[in-house]
Amino acid sequence: MLIGAGAGLSTSAGMTYGGERFKRYFSDFEEKYGFHDMYSGGFYPFPSKEEYWAYWSRQILINRYEDAPKPVYSELLELMRDKNYFVLTTNVDHQFQRAGFDKKRLFYTQGDYGLFQCPDGCHNKTYDNESAIREMAARQKDMRIPTELIPKCPLCQKPMITNLRTDSGFVEDAGWRDAAARYESFLAANANRRILLLELGVGYNTPVIIKYPFWKMTLANRNALYACVNYGEAECPPQIAERSVCLSGDIGDVIKALLPAR
Repeated sequence: MLIGAGAGLSTSAGMTYGGERFKRYFSDFEEKYGFHDMYSGGFYPFPSKEEYWAYWSRQILINRYEDAPKPVYSELLELMRDKNYFVLTTNVDHQFQRAGFDKKRLFYTQGDYGLFQCPDGCHNKTYDNESAIREMAARQKDMRIPTELIPKCPLCQKPMITNLRTDSGFVEDAGWRDAAARYESFLAANANRRILLLELGVGYNTPVIIKYPFWKMTLANRNALYACVNYGEAECPPQIAERSVCLSGDIGDVIKALLPAR
């Protein structure tokens, strides 16, 4: 089984970026800066690095270092028990690994909230950020962190950024490259075998990473089945419709319905 997971899976697990959850953690930022969800906050042009990291440390803390409010990921793992699976995901919140998925069966293509990198990618290495993020979140005041907590690249000394794919400076470190190789090996080993391509919560922001390749693989392999669960965006091309199941609904509800009776 090949799982392709997008933002909709984390949304189903309660990792919402707007509404009550946003206001619970960011009402002060909303009042001062005027944005109304965490996604918009990620693009806000903060006037200083102290303010930038005050926002981002909170955002990373709750979305990377805390478990999802709902057990959707752990229930998905129950379905995977004793199955030959691999996960390709554009999510950067690390919830698969937090739920207990085997890290050698995961490929986070777009990065990880839990890593720093040089803003220019001056060297091909990333840095775990948990202790730094927790200190920033704990010590910030009036939506600013102390200047001495701004993370600096150890080589060029420029203020570091989070390891997210936003431009050509994205660092594909050794861990990323190893995961990419394991993904390619999984694809090669299952190229013509009976396989389920299970797409969960993938929209059209980056369809070339999961959605379109899954459609292409299903078309190329007559032994492949395609399943898509996505609220309001569950569809497939007519060429693979006879080997596809598309469900528009909450992913958590679908997973729960598939679990064996307890």
